[in-house]
Amino acid sequence: MIPKEILDKVRLIEIQTRSVVNELFAGEYHSVFKGRGMEFAEVREYQQGDDVRSIDWNVTARVGTPFVKMYDEERELTVMLVVDASASGAFGSEEQMKGEVGVEISALLAFSAIKNNDRVGLLIFTDEVEVFIPPKKGRKHVLRVIRELLYFQPQGRGTSIAGALEYLERVIHRRSVVFILSDFLDADYQRVLQLVARRHDLIAVNLFDPRERQLPDVGFISLQDAESGGQLLVDTRNPRVRERFAEEQRGEEEQRSRAFRKLGIDEIFIDSTKSYIEPLVQFFRTRMRRL
Repeated sequence: MIPKEILDKVRLIEIQTRSVVNELFAGEYHSVFKGRGMEFAEVREYQQGDDVRSIDWNVTARVGTPFVKMYDEERELTVMLVVDASASGAFGSEEQMKGEVGVEISALLAFSAIKNNDRVGLLIFTDEVEVFIPPKKGRKHVLRVIRELLYFQPQGRGTSIAGALEYLERVIHRRSVVFILSDFLDADYQRVLQLVARRHDLIAVNLFDPRERQLPDVGFISLQDAESGGQLLVDTRNPRVRERFAEEQRGEEEQRSRAFRKLGIDEIFIDSTKSYIEPLVQFFRTRMRRL
């Protein structure tokens, strides 16, 4: 039986997100994603301006000339929420943990989907896939998705984005809009990311806390990896130590963002200490201008 406080939280999230969905997201969501759910029709030769994500690599390799897949628009869309529940999501320096922000964003996206009569599904992962709810339509189904997010207790502490995407590729065959909500503190997932991006419309929702990116000047501290448990003693009074740490964080972020752009994957940066509404709305509007 689900505790009363969990059910109360579900109802509160529904009320909060319903207002945002109605006031801010309805038009943008419909414009950006309607028509992204497609059914394959035929291939034709590539023309300047075509989306490179539509290239049929098998046909292209066979004939030696780029060809793109053509689709007939479906009236419905499938939205998949792929949520990282690893231990690093429990980091938070203000009112909310990164993982809690991810739950609220997932709820917002889920309610946006059902408002437009689309299917929504959920995949929760750590170092393995721990929950999979196949995509369906309807308010009752969305409330089940949100209850699962709120009530879920992860068994693993690590992260395997590659494992989650490989699972997604096996079970979701219809082209979908896939939101990956994670801090992306993982490696070795680029190959499978490229594979999945060919079929699905991937959007990386990058959850971060700004204090993860810089060290405070407080003397000797022990840094511990939330997922591996490894520890390192550093002297934060040394400005070179603080700057080197910040540079490494910036370098990793820039490298990750370049990889996303190369694959045609949009990235939304969500600061867990601030409102997530503005960056989400900005993403929708920026993407709408590109259409």
